[in-house]
Amino acid sequence: MSRITGLAVIFYLVGCHALPLAETTPFGSGGGEGTTSGPSTVSTDANTSTTTAAPTTTSGAVEMSTSDASISGSSEPVLSSSSGGILPDFGDVAPIGCQGKVDIIFAISADHTMEFAQPRLLAAFPAFAQALEEELGGFDLHVLVTDSSEWWAMKDCSLCQDSADCDPNGMPDLCGATVDECDSTMGAGENFPVGIGSSNRRCKLAGGHRYITRDEPDLPAAFDCLARVGWGGATPAPFNSILAALDHPLIETGVELNGPGGCNEGFLRDDALLLLVVIRDTFDQESLGGPYQWTKALYAVKGGDEDAVFALVITSDVELSPSLCFPGEPPLAATNRLRLFGEDYIKHGKVESICAPSYGVFFKETAAQVAALCDQFIPE
Repeated sequence: MSRITGLAVIFYLVGCHALPLAETTPFGSGGGEGTTSGPSTVSTDANTSTTTAAPTTTSGAVEMSTSDASISGSSEPVLSSSSGGILPDFGDVAPIGCQGKVDIIFAISADHTMEFAQPRLLAAFPAFAQALEEELGGFDLHVLVTDSSEWWAMKDCSLCQDSADCDPNGMPDLCGATVDECDSTMGAGENFPVGIGSSNRRCKLAGGHRYITRDEPDLPAAFDCLARVGWGGATPAPFNSILAALDHPLIETGVELNGPGGCNEGFLRDDALLLLVVIRDTFDQESLGGPYQWTKALYAVKGGDEDAVFALVITSDVELSPSLCFPGEPPLAATNRLRLFGEDYIKHGKVESICAPSYGVFFKETAAQVAALCDQFIPE
């Protein structure tokens, strides 16, 4: 069933009573593999006999069944999702969708081992942006690349790419650059990446923001500048920076980055979906907490709505067999917390190998899944 047809069915069934979702996650109910209904009795009036429906099992395509409730006078259909779970009962409120609004955070490792992966990310982004535009119908993105460190320094002034921003013949660590507090704030939008392989210039964005908006005249070029973080930076702590960027750090700092005058002012919107993209080729042992705490904090950002957050994690597969990163080698007996987060904790997550030759398919599939969430989204 197409997304448009699915929406039409949902609008038709507004007010119908859906059953609880079958699958249980660490944070509540989620869509299951299928639902099985027991016998039910349908009565038309006091003078007619009742009939008992046989148990039915639903899975796959969207289906309607009247076997999940006892109904007097008329039958009320129950809508099943394509995965077999029951779609939410929106009561008297129909989902208006995200209307093309998606807030996207990229947490990109700047470790010295990331030289092979960053070009693949940059190459995949233009098609990703186009897929989102086609899938969402509207197009109103906020795109922020998090600063994963608490310092800014250009250790080699010859790396400076624009004399208007820095002095190639200057003195480290500033190299003649004008920097502000946000340039060394964990979780602030990165707009002056420095170091080996990075942009080494100030990314000048529309509206003076530290993140991309719909007003950006050249979205791929702007992202290329922000996301070219290089591979000579500080060891990243991706979820420290992500949660700081969203004003939900696990350790309170008293700093509000999204509030008036904050480094990320206006980035986070109540009526937008939240999409995370984490890309790192080593295990994350630096971020505070763990997958459970990260997930709970992300849901809190969206008012507890588990369907308002999607995560794409591109990470090492060294602990798997077979492995793209180390083909023919036995799997490493270790726990990849990023994989646990994306596969076992976040309700809507996707984990892929960083050693894949290209990332385009990952992003195209992510765009389709985000669009499906957008259709059923009810803003706070």
